[in-house]
Amino acid sequence: MPNRFIPPHGGYQSLLSYQKAEIVYDATVYFCKRFYRRMDRTVDQMTQAARSGKQNIAEASMASGTSKATEIKLTNVARASLEELLIDYRDFLRTRNLTEWLKDHPYSMHLRKLNRRPSADYSTFRKGIEHQDPEISANVIIGLIKVTCYLLDQQIKRLEKDFLSQGGMRERMMHARINHRNRQKKWR
Repeated sequence: MPNRFIPPHGGYQSLLSYQKAEIVYDATVYFCKRFYRRMDRTVDQMTQAARSGKQNIAEASMASGTSKATEIKLTNVARASLEELLIDYRDFLRTRNLTEWLKDHPYSMHLRKLNRRPSADYSTFRKGIEHQDPEISANVIIGLIKVTCYLLDQQIKRLEKDFLSQGGMRERMMHARINHRNRQKKWR
C-alpha cells in the first residue's frame, strides 16, 4: 500500500541473532544454577545480562517500524549486554585457573561447525553446555556469545546502511503526506 509509512516490522524470532541469544540465555540460566551458589550476586548479573541481550533484540525488532534510531540503539544495547556477559564467563574461567579455548582448539573448531547448522538450537549444544566440567561448559557458552556478538555487529552495520539508504520514519511520513496531497489535487 503506497499510503503506508510504517513498514512491516517484528519477526525477531527469525533473526539468527535472536535465536543464538535465546540459546545463550537458556545456557546461562543452566550454568548459573549448576556452577554458582543460588544467593551469589553474580547469578543475577549474568542472568540479567543474558536476558537483556535476548529481550533487546526483540524490542528493537518491534520498534523498527516507527523508529530506526530506537532499533539501532536497542540492538546495540543487546550487543553491550552480551559483551558484559562474555566478561563474566571469562572472569569465571580466570578466577578458577581454567583456560579459555583459542580459536584453533579442536573443541572450538567443532563448536563452529555446530553453529553453522541452520536449525541449531539449545539441544544442538546441550552436551557441551551441560557438561560436568565447568571449563567445557563455560567455553561452549563463550563460543555462543562470540557468535551472537558477531551477528549483532553485522546487524548493526546493516541497520546503519539501511538507514542511510532508506531514511527513517519522519522521511517516510513526509513522503506519504506529499503523495497523499498530490493525489487529492489530482481528483479536484
